[in-house]
Amino acid sequence: MKILKGDEIEVTVGKDKGKKGKVEKVFEKLGKVLILNINTYKRHKKARLQNEKSEIITITKPLPVSNVALICPNCHKLTRVGYKLDKSSKIRVCRKCGKAI
Repeated sequence: MKILKGDEIEVTVGKDKGKKGKVEKVFEKLGKVLILNINTYKRHKKARLQNEKSEIITITKPLPVSNVALICPNCHKLTRVGYKLDKSSKIRVCRKCGKAI
């Protein structure tokens, strides 16, 4: 997966289009990323015990990777991720400016 934890991203599709945030968690097998306070939903929780309260909880759900774009830390533009092989390592590279991410 080309987007990693800690990357700055912007949502390109859906109800949160245009919002920016940092990736909190990556679900590689599902192809999704979790971004704090983006793609939030309300959930009504019913009291199970007599002394417990019913409440409305806000849940953040993961977004598909195809619905987000990486923001390059160097040129601050939305970009795709490329790779460059360097001796013994593989480096992520911005497709717009060509610098390492």
